[in-house]
Amino acid sequence: MIYLNIKQRLIPFFSNKDSCFNSHYCPVILPVVNVYTISFGDLKSRITTLMKSRSSNRRNFLKLGIAAGATALIASGGNVLSAISNPGNGETGEKIKVLTPEGKLVEVDKGHACCQPATNVEARQGLPDKKMVMVIDLAKCRNAKKCLEGCQKMHFLPPHMDWIKFYLLRDSPEMAPYWFPKPCLHCNNPPCVKVCPVGATFKRNDGIVLIDNERCIGCKFCMAACPYSSRVFNWEEPMIQKKLKASVYSPETGSPPRIGTVSKCDFCPDMVRKGELPSCVTSCPNGVYYYGDRNEDAVTNGTETVRFSELLESRAAYRFMEELGTEPSVYYLPAVDRAFEYQVGFEGLSDEEIALYKKEARITE
Repeated sequence: MIYLNIKQRLIPFFSNKDSCFNSHYCPVILPVVNVYTISFGDLKSRITTLMKSRSSNRRNFLKLGIAAGATALIASGGNVLSAISNPGNGETGEKIKVLTPEGKLVEVDKGHACCQPATNVEARQGLPDKKMVMVIDLAKCRNAKKCLEGCQKMHFLPPHMDWIKFYLLRDSPEMAPYWFPKPCLHCNNPPCVKVCPVGATFKRNDGIVLIDNERCIGCKFCMAACPYSSRVFNWEEPMIQKKLKASVYSPETGSPPRIGTVSKCDFCPDMVRKGELPSCVTSCPNGVYYYGDRNEDAVTNGTETVRFSELLESRAAYRFMEELGTEPSVYYLPAVDRAFEYQVGFEGLSDEEIALYKKEARITE
């Protein structure tokens, strides 16, 4: 009786229930869903929400005369302003930086950028002809964690929920330690996508890996599969504004967040669609993060714009734990000629936190 009850609950997630329950996945899926049902309440209500039609929430994107999926961060041709301008929006007085085809950073009013959330279909497809990448310059990082603060504010995360984690590393006892920020690496061969039983986590055409919280059943398979420990579980009901609670959900924004689901760094695709840089890039005071389009061979930290290929070649960039075959979209520049001593990163930390960081880096002094 228990088996039949769980089976009936899972049917809406699969187009062909017979093919599902004859497959080798079901012996794994069924006990997990049973645990989830016991832990987080009635799964039936989640499935009902998942199956509701979203057709009424589609945005009027093409009618605004905006090329679908165009990103003002790296314009592929024409005037970058025409790619994001929206005649229906007025001046807001708030300026954002965009990149022209000539490689110049210019400021435009935020009101001219597209601000409609992407539909579920658009969010899953991604930005056409784009391949989003990030480069992190370890020589500039001093553990200020302003990037994390900006990320948490942008995504309505509590102070203890870190989508960006920081480590103090040392490659050998003879070398000085350095600070190492680690967001989700948005792998081109993501293990998390392969193990998700309901298609909640997915990889887009532009390389960004996202989570659809309307599909997520909280089984944590993706958390176990991620070799970088980049994902966190939403144990608490998020503290968000009433206006946000009433907003239309999109996997591209991840808002409003949901209790009992998994979340992670999402590369801020909704901001890129509007022509803005991710909050971690703009919040960092030292220009640590570069973000852009690999197909356009350009990345920017908001202050300077450089060729992606030249930056990797000239600075001997590498990808973290690349030997795993995950093919991350985040590249690191070695901590050469560091702008700060590692001790600067201890400012404002407790003695216990400092001791933990030193133990991490095998510092005995």
